Amino acid sequence: MADVDASAVDEVLDCFKRYRLRSKVEIDNLDNEFSCWQRFGGNLFNSDQENLEPEAGSVGWGMGVDRAGASAAHGNNSGWQWFKDPRLDCLGFRGIFPSSTTPPLVESDKETNEEHYLQWRVERGIAEGSTEIPKGDAIPLEYNLVGLNAISFDKGCYVGQELVARTHHRGVIRKRLLPMKFTDDNGRDMEQKVSPGSEVIDLSSNKKVGSVNTALGSCGMGLLKLEDAFKKSGNLRIKERVDVKVKVIRPDWWPAEWTRLHEQQTAAA
Repeated sequence: MADVDASAVDEVLDCFKRYRLRSKVEIDNLDNEFSCWQRFGGNLFNSDQENLEPEAGSVGWGMGVDRAGASAAHGNNSGWQWFKDPRLDCLGFRGIFPSSTTPPLVESDKETNEEHYLQWRVERGIAEGSTEIPKGDAIPLEYNLVGLNAISFDKGCYVGQELVARTHHRGVIRKRLLPMKFTDDNGRDMEQKVSPGSEVIDLSSNKKVGSVNTALGSCGMGLLKLEDAFKKSGNLRIKERVDVKVKVIRPDWWPAEWTRLHEQQTAAA
């Protein structure tokens, strides 16, 4: 069983059914019967049994570790389990559970709105789904998928593999998806002032630096040119709203080599 972006369900089902060939396998959409849950936060992986017992100090949870619920981490009597999110530790655990039940290790009075998870991702520059990673248009390296455990360079074949591998090994990535903050000139958050698709420009040269991919409140993600994104000038603005200042943030989960490149570009600027 797998969870799939809602906008891609029909396409994925068609693909699976096409390639099952003569295998005696039934493939169905169980969206009405099961729900996907995410347990996320900043301190989920400090316990010795991190894969069996998710840490409780996270959004949607109280403090400390629920030792009594350790066995429940393996799943309920239906056999469903929490699994470590393979992308980043801060994304915690993901699980698919029957919609009629509350998953193990979830306190009913500590559940949080899905929008909080979206904000958690956006603030860290982690894109998911076809809305944030445009199908047929997105270049995997620019969307940081190497750092999210989503690309293998030593197995398999896929469309565009040669281009992706060559670009990766040359190390020349001129644009990346980056988290950003929208503020006024005094540093105050500008809420709900930016829409996806808005252009980001360098006000001093009126040069396009990139565009906003996702916007939520005063936070967003955008595909930006690294050469301009980390300049110290502070002149990045939204093209149609030059009163909105764009502050680009370097994610703390970036691999060390990306951080070095960022620092070199910042020093050069």
